[in-house]
Amino acid sequence: MTDLATLLEVGGPVAALGGGAAYVRARHPGVYWSTVGLPVSTVRLLSSYGSVMEACGLTVAPSRWRVLAVKATTRREVRPVPPRRGIIRPTTTGLRVRLRLAPGQEPADVAASAERQRHARGVHAVYVTTVKPGVGELRLVGFDVLRRVRMPRKLRPDLLRVPVALREDATPFVRDYRAMPHQLTLGATLSGKSMYLRHLVAGLACQPVALVGIDCKRGVELAPFAPRLSALATDPEQAAELLPVLIKKMEDRYDLIKARQGIAPSTPDEEITSDIWGLPEHERPMPVVLFVDEAAELFLVATKKDAERRDEMVTQLIRLAQLGRAAGIYLGVCGQRFGAELGKGATMLRAQLTGRVCHRVNDEASAKMALGDIAPEAVSAACAIAPERPGLAVAGDTSGGWSRIRTPYLSLGDAAEACRESAHLVPDLPGLKPFRPDVPLPPPAETPSPVVRPRPVTD
Repeated sequence: MTDLATLLEVGGPVAALGGGAAYVRARHPGVYWSTVGLPVSTVRLLSSYGSVMEACGLTVAPSRWRVLAVKATTRREVRPVPPRRGIIRPTTTGLRVRLRLAPGQEPADVAASAERQRHARGVHAVYVTTVKPGVGELRLVGFDVLRRVRMPRKLRPDLLRVPVALREDATPFVRDYRAMPHQLTLGATLSGKSMYLRHLVAGLACQPVALVGIDCKRGVELAPFAPRLSALATDPEQAAELLPVLIKKMEDRYDLIKARQGIAPSTPDEEITSDIWGLPEHERPMPVVLFVDEAAELFLVATKKDAERRDEMVTQLIRLAQLGRAAGIYLGVCGQRFGAELGKGATMLRAQLTGRVCHRVNDEASAKMALGDIAPEAVSAACAIAPERPGLAVAGDTSGGWSRIRTPYLSLGDAAEACRESAHLVPDLPGLKPFRPDVPLPPPAETPSPVVRPRPVTD
């Protein structure tokens, strides 16, 4: 009986503590990492740093002076030297430590051993980035940050920069229109493509930017954001009328830039410009962001007359993609597929879209349309996205780099409310007034009936 009581006294709390830790690790991985994972991983990193680096082949022979110093002061065996480790910096999702590489090493050598270091440190993933020549950063991620996406709180807002998703290394994925003017977003139904678009619109709604939409699905995707849109086309006929207006606006802005370039001898060098960002602030026109949802609806035709209209619209989109950046006009094209089978000009337009985001697709060919020409190794990663994880995508650009990202949940009501609150920021652009969507007035508030009915005064 005494043994049973002792077992209950000791084993009960231990079992409760273990079960609680397992529950917290499964349901609240961030809390588990901060309380348990972070101390354990730090101890592992400090105690086995040299041996792990040696096992990964990241050590070099010591210098001659080091050999002489060790032999003169101790009788220890002279061991290979690992990269010099900097201060360990804990984060809410992992650890960061800088490494000063030995002569002859490069960050790619450390990155090649990332999987082995992941098992040695007992973390979810290990990433390596280059800080400067000879210095790399080892980034340990303690848990799967894409399972429940939580965006970092401290994000500095900036013009035309919108944090829309979280990368798998726990850094924010920021859509920077000035760095990547145009983007192609592909994804199957219920893959999270609309959620990505919501974050873009909601993030740009509070900035001094003109938002224009082409949604040929009768406006079901972009119509909720009508209070903040300067123009909206809901069918190919309206799009065919809207695009020439944008082309005219682009040409007018080029005339403004050329007028500024009528260089006088007294003009300072810093005032000579080739885009709107070099113009003085009081002369600079407002940037325009054009969203094209379900681009295939612009390409599909049924009659010869529709084919002529399609060719004209595609030509105008290509012109905007080629020349719009300098005029401050940026494109965001969304669709399920974007290949040569859409018709003439499809591949030429796709080549102008620098940024690529590929959500879950229905076949490998669709993933190749988005990523095959910029990062072929990312195609298999896009095809491996499971339907149970909507919002998960592979983002790449023409530099060849790519990463997995996931967009946090944002309800349509919250995104529409952000657009309603910033409706006063809609700029006055005369050419786009005929395409301004009708915004329904909110229903009048009902006057509450009084609790006590008034009684007439009697004589």
